[in-house]
Amino acid sequence: MSTLYLLHKPYRMLSQFTDDQGRATLKDIIDVPGIYAAGRLDYDSEGLLLLTDDGELIHRISDPRHKQPKTYWVQVEGEPNDKAIDALRKGVALKDGVTRPARVQRLMEPAVAPRKPPIRRRAETKVSWLEITISEGRNRQVRRMTAHIGHPTLRLIRTAIGPWQLSGLATGQWRSETLHAPIKRRSTFSRASRRRS
Repeated sequence: MSTLYLLHKPYRMLSQFTDDQGRATLKDIIDVPGIYAAGRLDYDSEGLLLLTDDGELIHRISDPRHKQPKTYWVQVEGEPNDKAIDALRKGVALKDGVTRPARVQRLMEPAVAPRKPPIRRRAETKVSWLEITISEGRNRQVRRMTAHIGHPTLRLIRTAIGPWQLSGLATGQWRSETLHAPIKRRSTFSRASRRRS
């Protein structure tokens, strides 16, 4: 039995508990001792981060061999056409190799809180939203994928890692779940009532 913490990481916060440059870290929003992030989320990205004190669980979540799919809501500059969307679905050639096929669909603008600070962009520039699910975790992968098709990422929010969802967590909030089975056959869990904002 393990405890997993689901946290909504804000924009411009490190996915760690210490920093020698005075930047915001996880200790600013979660006060549970002895836990570590299972994987990471870039400083300039938002959304779901998983934490636990169980080293084996961290490995099962973050090791690419276990292929936990990660889903993102991505605001991009411009409006990708069908050809661009299809390229993401098939895999695009980045400097470190061709990406695995991704699940991609267009989104209506999701009901998300405004980012703080807000995104700076030209008023005449159109923007659109995509939902992208990948099964690998290269450095800044989603941003590089959208740049490759000519639509730079403006805002990136991770909404799911495997079976775990961001839903119900406002920016800076977290909740805990007690796992009763390994994640590869995770059939039962209980959600703790403890919740912080």
